Amino acid sequence: MPDGVYKRIEIIGTSPNSWEDAVENAVEKASETLDDLRVCEVDKLDTRIEDDEVVAYRARVKLSFKYQG
Repeated sequence: MPDGVYKRIEIIGTSPNSWEDAVENAVEKASETLDDLRVCEVDKLDTRIEDDEVVAYRARVKLSFKYQG
């Protein structure tokens, strides 16, 4: 890895369909305001349940990007 400084943040992506979609949603949303995303680490997966049915998949992810500060 070349010399550099990287910052890591944690966000939660959601989807009514799957954990994979929840991760993709998190990365896509973060890429709207962050440049040079490098790594997405899935930290935790869970679901939201209503009336005994899964209504949302949630993925807590850690994203790293090159620090420009």
